[in-house]
Amino acid sequence: MDNAYLQQTFGLDGRTALITGSARGIGFAIARALGKAGARVVINDLRPQACAEAVASLGQEGIEARAICFDVSDEAAVQAGERELAQAGWHVDILINNAGNQNRKPLVEMSSAEWQQIMSVHVNGTFHCTRAFLPGMAARGFGRIVSTASVSGQATMPLIAAYSSAKAAMAAFMRAVAIEHGAQGITANAIAPGIVHTDFTVGLQQREGFEDYLRQAVPAGRWAYPEDIAPTVLFLVSPAASFINGQTLAIDGGMLARL
Repeated sequence: MDNAYLQQTFGLDGRTALITGSARGIGFAIARALGKAGARVVINDLRPQACAEAVASLGQEGIEARAICFDVSDEAAVQAGERELAQAGWHVDILINNAGNQNRKPLVEMSSAEWQQIMSVHVNGTFHCTRAFLPGMAARGFGRIVSTASVSGQATMPLIAAYSSAKAAMAAFMRAVAIEHGAQGITANAIAPGIVHTDFTVGLQQREGFEDYLRQAVPAGRWAYPEDIAPTVLFLVSPAASFINGQTLAIDGGMLARL
């Protein structure tokens, strides 16, 4: 195997990646994958202790990492975070919009405030972070943005109307960024994970009959795990994917392919 070719094609040496919502789960797996490929990574979460633990864990594997805690739904906090990183010389080349929340509830029982909580994190958060870090990417002539959408943005199930709507919006926003900024060396794509076994899906894991449903609905016949998702993100931000722009890539074990 030609290691020089692999490094040239998939390596991230000299790049700085910010992954929102990355103290655990899919976000942490993505941070680890990008770090293993040579990037220095910025861990983001609302909880300082969780961020510190994630950074320490990555450091034990030889990955250069630092933490920055802010709420992606808070525009001023995101902008302050961008300034803090820039002042420290950590100019973000790769942005992964991964932070998310959930509220499984019938649509007619959901209040406007509850609906907006989902939109504020997923949709507004993606806008705030992209808006904050995109100008620097454009000025440097290079940027990679990947947003964690979901298969539920294309096909949904009961109780997640707000979540599905938000995920669809995130994918559409990536297409808009791709169209406006592709000529500046920036690509913007989304991933659409299927049903992933994390703390985020405990409600599904505990739902009676869900395991049987999953085995029938997913041709691969199993849950996805964060380690199934992270390599796709690595590909999308690597030199190998420099001509992939404005796309949404499902990582779902074939779930969306089934009639």
